Parts: sequence; structure tokens; C-alpha cells
Amino acid sequence: MSRSPVAATDSSFTRLVALAAHDLRTPLATIHGFAQTLIRMGDLGEPKQRYMEMIDAASRQLSELLDELGTAARIEGGRYEPSLQAVDTLELARAAAANLGEDRVTVDGEGKEVHVDPEGTKRGVSALAQAALRHGGLDEVECRAGGSGLRISPVTSSAATVLLGADLRDLGPAVAVRLVEAIGGSIEGDGDGVVVRLPA
Repeated sequence: MSRSPVAATDSSFTRLVALAAHDLRTPLATIHGFAQTLIRMGDLGEPKQRYMEMIDAASRQLSELLDELGTAARIEGGRYEPSLQAVDTLELARAAAANLGEDRVTVDGEGKEVHVDPEGTKRGVSALAQAALRHGGLDEVECRAGGSGLRISPVTSSAATVLLGADLRDLGPAVAVRLVEAIGGSIEGDGDGVVVRLPA
């Protein structure tokens, strides 16, 4: 049976995105590597030292965006095969705090073991917390590990649509929603927060 033109186009596009994400890694690794080398050498003086640190930070962010783009392309193309591993939800919450800053993300709860794609899920939880901060105009959010779920709060009404994947204004949470659903979990609104339910 021949595929429809739309299906063929969708498949080609997701494959193209995956290839672009893969091929961009080599030049990005070169930029990041040389930036780190120059920073370690020191004695650059100001403002050169600060500029190199900014280049280093930006290259890290680009690498994370490429990871998210590659994951989204694999999910949409039906080629996502996660290696599910046991992780505690409290560890996922702490990873978000470490990534975004403990002054911006507070961690609470007892946690529980879940089976997820560790790196992808850590990126996803961090992206959701960051989106709650960014799109809600907030200085701080809480990431509470309660059983096999993580509750991020407060989440404003304008930010909620972004975190739930209904408003595609931010790549991070859009990929997070797809990843969580792909591993058998869900992301749902819960009063003034959003709950990420993960497979136990």
C-alpha cells in the first residue's frame, strides 16, 4: 500500500530535522571545545574572558536544544526507542534545581522510583520548570516529588498552556510533553500547578 503524500512529507521532514540536529553537533563541538580551551588557558583579560564564558554557555545551550530537537524528531518519526532506567523522582526534581539554580527551583517531597529515559526526562522536567518561570513571570517555583509524580507550582494560566503543550511557544516543554507520553506517562493541570506523572 502506498503512503499518502502528507504522511510521506511528515516522515521526510522529521528525518530532515533529525539529520540537521545530528550534523550540527560537529561544528558545535568544535566551538565548545575551543571555548573551553581558551577559558582554561586564562589570562585573556576583561572583557575577553567574559566573552569566552558567554560563548561557552551559549554552546552548551545550543547542544541541549539539539538534543531536544533530535528527540522530538525521533518521537514524531516513530523511531524513539528509550532505554528506560530506574530513577527516583526526587533526583529528577533536584536535577532541575541544579540546572536552573536552587534560588529559582525549590525541591520538596519524598519521591519514588520510576522507570524513564534518565537524561531526556531530566531535560524535560528542567524545561517545564523553566517555562513556568519564564512564561509566568515568576522568580521561583517549587518542584515537589510526590510518589511517581512531580508537581511544579505555581503555574499561571498563561504558562499552563505552554507546559501542557497546547501553546507551542517553547521547544523545551513541547518536547517534554511528547517524551513523557512516549514513555507511558502524562502531564496534567492540577489547580495552580502542573503534575508530571511517570511510569512506576
